Amino acid sequence: MNENYMKERPVVPLLLSMALPMVISMMVNSLYNIVDSFFVAKISEDAMTALSLVFPVQNFINAVGIGFGVGINAVIALYLGEGNEEKADKAATQGLVCAAVHSVIMTAGSIAVMPAFLRVFTSSEDVLSYGIRYSRIAFLFAPVIMFAMAFEKIYQAVGKMKVTMTSLMCGCIANIILDPVLIFGIGPFPRMGIEGAALATGIGQLLPLIIYLVLYLVRPIRVRIRMSDIRPDKYIIGKLYSIGIPGTLNLALPSLLISALNAILAAFAGSYIFVLGIYYKLQTFLYLSVNGIIQGMRPLIGFNYGAKEYKRVQKIFRVVLLMSVVIMAVGTLLCLTVPGTLMGMFTDVPETIRVGETALRIISAGFIVSSVSVVASGALEGIGKGIPSLIISLCRYIVVIIPMAFLLSRLIGPTGVWHAFWIAELVTAVISAILWKRSSSYNI
Repeated sequence: MNENYMKERPVVPLLLSMALPMVISMMVNSLYNIVDSFFVAKISEDAMTALSLVFPVQNFINAVGIGFGVGINAVIALYLGEGNEEKADKAATQGLVCAAVHSVIMTAGSIAVMPAFLRVFTSSEDVLSYGIRYSRIAFLFAPVIMFAMAFEKIYQAVGKMKVTMTSLMCGCIANIILDPVLIFGIGPFPRMGIEGAALATGIGQLLPLIIYLVLYLVRPIRVRIRMSDIRPDKYIIGKLYSIGIPGTLNLALPSLLISALNAILAAFAGSYIFVLGIYYKLQTFLYLSVNGIIQGMRPLIGFNYGAKEYKRVQKIFRVVLLMSVVIMAVGTLLCLTVPGTLMGMFTDVPETIRVGETALRIISAGFIVSSVSVVASGALEGIGKGIPSLIISLCRYIVVIIPMAFLLSRLIGPTGVWHAFWIAELVTAVISAILWKRSSSYNI
């Protein structure tokens, strides 16, 4: 294959070939998130509430794996664009070493902090029990997450999107199958309850890593992991973290946001926390689909930026933005027309469904405009500009929405929290457009 196809093939078919496999795998992953919550909700509403409270810490672990993986992806793509395969190999190797260090810290820290973390948000012993039992098993798989994400981004950096699609889909499908089997004890399997949900999630994360390792050994790729490159290179490690840390924070900030909103909503009723948890499960179907496009975009933008093909980078950005707007428009339509049906998948309590309908209709007002922030943040990461990307995420998840949610909740009650979402998206979209123009060497 022509190794310069990323800068020579027409943009739209190239982007589709890179993005569609990731969109498909992300949609399957979104389906897993919804199915997982569906079965956990069948245990009890307390179990689903516990899952919602554990989610921020679980999301933080994923954020570290994915965020640092974004750093690996961007650095490899930039070096490949420059034609420097030796440094690309070194970046991949040292990225995996760093992932190993992260995995030890994440496993020990997350398990240790969970009991105290849960008690901040609930005094229910049932919710505490569910949360601790789930997290102790789920968080043991943190090393698997770190290595799987690192390999995923390495494969994406060299354009092997079908490999990552296949791996992710296998993991998600296994998870979907194992959820009811392990939770309810179908066939020869014991009834494990909430622990079964955690184990199913862990096995679903392990399977992609196994696939990556087998394929790497059987079918070598352009980038190689070399023992001779393990010795730390301060410049490359610095470059990995300069993108990886902002990338991690970008993904970790939603965890802080959810915890803050849970604390605000806890002053009203537990049903609002339940609804917030369900919303975040449902919105993953949209945002993970967009994220699939961005994952296809990132190596393309990085490669072309490294090759100084700035006009091509501009075109890629615009095509991805249009794709994202279309997906978000579909999500907006669903939330406006069938919010009750969406909430009814997880609860049959009329009052909770009513609260959920209101939440989905209000929050969805910000979906389409959020495309600007999401795509700009991903594009900035792709060209190695992690700090501007982090600023966008800070505005979107912390600086605007949390103070606004607190203020509006005091003025108009819990509904004010839902209004804070679209207000934050609108403000951040304006900031994102400005940062993209200033951080790029071309005009969008």
